[in-house]
Amino acid sequence: MKAKEFTGLFERFSKVMEENRRYLIQLDSVVGDGDLGLTMDDGFKAAYRAVRDSEENDIGKLLYGAGKAMSVAVPSTMGTLMASGWMQAGKAFRGADEIQIDQMADIFAAYLEGVAGRGKAKPGEKTFLDGLAPAVDAMKEALENGKNAVEVAEAASEGAAQGFRNTTTMIAVHGRAATRGAASRELEDPGAAVAMLMMQAYRDWVRDTHDCLPC
Repeated sequence: MKAKEFTGLFERFSKVMEENRRYLIQLDSVVGDGDLGLTMDDGFKAAYRAVRDSEENDIGKLLYGAGKAMSVAVPSTMGTLMASGWMQAGKAFRGADEIQIDQMADIFAAYLEGVAGRGKAKPGEKTFLDGLAPAVDAMKEALENGKNAVEVAEAASEGAAQGFRNTTTMIAVHGRAATRGAASRELEDPGAAVAMLMMQAYRDWVRDTHDCLPC
């Protein structure tokens, strides 16, 4: 995969956030201020445009640029977290002008590190991490078991979906939801839903393009 091939992936991210804008607004209106759908739609649109319009061949610089564009477009708490993920992934892959598809697990792992570092959260605290961390773990396990690119992406999507569902067993530690205390346990976490949607977009992108991507 070269830098230009990330355009299609970011287009999928942007599209899934646009399609699920109302869904995210509804989720966030229960535990937050209800603007998550707008933030993710605007933020991923900005990231997509940055990648689409870039002539950068360095994958790390491309991803970092996507994060910077997102941070400018949506300087909210969640927007900053999502942007920090791409910027960390960019730092991790700076200097790479080509990667193999199985290295996407490392990109998402770096993304996870960036979000966790910025938000000072960890899995189990009912946040975005509880959707992405299971996805990254599932990708790594699938790779260790010799699965192909499509199977790895499907595992990521399933892991994120299960992680999102599992947030109804957790008590919120961060944000407005934390003020509910034990009453927050039964609520679905909007941040984890964002991770689930990202992994759905990744899965669909891999399914449609895997024959054209290096294994």
